[in-house]
Amino acid sequence: MSVRSLAVLLALAPSAALAQEDAPPVVYEAAFDNAVHNEARIAITFSELGDEPLTVRMSRSSPGRYAIHEFAKNVYGVTATDADGEPLRIVRDDPYSWTVPEHDGEVRFSYTLYADRADGTYSQVDPSHAHLNMPASFAWAEGLADRLIEIRFDPFDADWRVATQLAPTDEPYVFRAPDLQYFLDSPTELSDFDLREWTVGEGEAAQTIRLAVHHAGTEDDVDEFARRARLVVDEQIALFGEVPDFDYGTYTFIADYLPHVSGDGMEHRNSTILTRSSGLYESEYSQLGTLSHEFLHAWNVERLRPAELEPFDFTRANPTPALWFAEGFTSYYDGLTIHRAGVEDLDAFADDIGGLLNYIVNAPGRRFAGPQAMSLRAPFVDAATAIDPDNNANIFTSYYPYGAVVGLALDLTLRRDHDTTLDAYMRHLWETHGRSETPYTQADLEAALAETSGDAAFARAFFANYIEDSGLPDFAPLLEQAGLVLRRKNPGAAWPGRARFDQNGEAMVLSANTIIGQPLYAAGLDRGDEVVRLGRLAIDSPEDWDRAVSRHDPGDTAEIVFVRLGETMSAELTFAEDPALEVVTFESQDRRLSRSQRRFREAWLESRAE
Repeated sequence: MSVRSLAVLLALAPSAALAQEDAPPVVYEAAFDNAVHNEARIAITFSELGDEPLTVRMSRSSPGRYAIHEFAKNVYGVTATDADGEPLRIVRDDPYSWTVPEHDGEVRFSYTLYADRADGTYSQVDPSHAHLNMPASFAWAEGLADRLIEIRFDPFDADWRVATQLAPTDEPYVFRAPDLQYFLDSPTELSDFDLREWTVGEGEAAQTIRLAVHHAGTEDDVDEFARRARLVVDEQIALFGEVPDFDYGTYTFIADYLPHVSGDGMEHRNSTILTRSSGLYESEYSQLGTLSHEFLHAWNVERLRPAELEPFDFTRANPTPALWFAEGFTSYYDGLTIHRAGVEDLDAFADDIGGLLNYIVNAPGRRFAGPQAMSLRAPFVDAATAIDPDNNANIFTSYYPYGAVVGLALDLTLRRDHDTTLDAYMRHLWETHGRSETPYTQADLEAALAETSGDAAFARAFFANYIEDSGLPDFAPLLEQAGLVLRRKNPGAAWPGRARFDQNGEAMVLSANTIIGQPLYAAGLDRGDEVVRLGRLAIDSPEDWDRAVSRHDPGDTAEIVFVRLGETMSAELTFAEDPALEVVTFESQDRRLSRSQRRFREAWLESRAE
């Protein structure tokens, strides 16, 4: 371990540093001999325990996720032995833990892990790689959270290398963490990945960005992706004015772009997991959007952190009412910094904004709650699983786009009315809470807006109307300042409401809940109904449905015939005008920008990087 690495270990966890003198580290071993069957064998040695019972647990949650995940379900073949290798008795009182009541001060705890989902939450072990999210993979002991941790990997393939934010040692397969919190926040990839590195900052402040890509593409694909990633990274550094102080002087993007992985992105303190089932070239490098979002979290969430997430509790869900800011404002900036970096043109950026606005302006969930309350529904929706149907299509509005639209509104309003910007607000929060890693409350976010805008009444009204309540400003004049037009996407088109179908032969069955306030809902149809006829046309395919709808204008009525629970029924459907929205540029409409519009657009969208 380098002097710098040891210094960071001590700075990160003083209690662990003391434990380094007083007690040996917890030692993990991970072997992948049975990777062909998606299994890893994990062994953990706990030493100098005294004579108290030892309780070992699997986590039920994971950093960056807000729902419960039962990782213990994939753990079996559990054994415990003493320092001489003699078996020890294990007692279980719940599904998540194992207790060794008597031991000689040392316990070697071993188990088999089944792992076959590669994303930001779970783990996957197969002959191509070991993709390890730590809470999904590694058990831990109560009362030993402050001890140093050492982990030794035994790779399945001699070509496997290790990508992780864990502290390196002189041995290529041995890494360390200052304590349990850091260890469980450190996803790790073992594979024959392609690696690109570059430096940010200068002199003693210089740090390394690493991009480890496990994929089936070419070296040129990774080179192009790294080129674009550098532009976005530089833009985000310019936004906040400085690079976070990454532990061990590195930040690592761990990317798996393979057909057998699941799409995801998950931020961690000095690294992020990026997964998608399509390759870089195939996807035209659109993976950059997730990379942009997750790297922004190095500031916003990992260091500029909601008080409710500090410290993270691995035994339960970790909700916070501030996800509209933590995730939503990050969602606003992920696309904005891609555009500022010159990777995405103005038309594409306008299209992205239009998609966000279309979703939020027309979201039925806004009649129930605003962004703050929607944030608290995260444990029910953030990769949470359940077998009973829900009504989220009507009652939930995702805090990702919701917060992004609120961020857009705030940015454009600050620029118009207060001679400041959302960039200034974010930098102010970074300087007051992020750099020092002082957790914030929602009251702190409002106070920062009052300070940035110089208008406490504006800050109070903004939070009351758009965060605590579900109001939205008039976006058309806000966007027009930058020569952008918010308009109906399909003016004059008849619209029956959202209709998603499962087709089984000639049966067209509504596969999702109909939406409050939309024509199909008003007519009484819902999920599970088989649509037989609309007007005079039989409905046997999606093409039949589209053809029947196209025969009508907004305000028209038509009989809709459907089968519910074996009974044929009919209702009157009144078509509305399609409410879909889009954002386009003045230029695309052959309109000229005024001088003030051009200045506003440049000030908003121009690059901040040198």
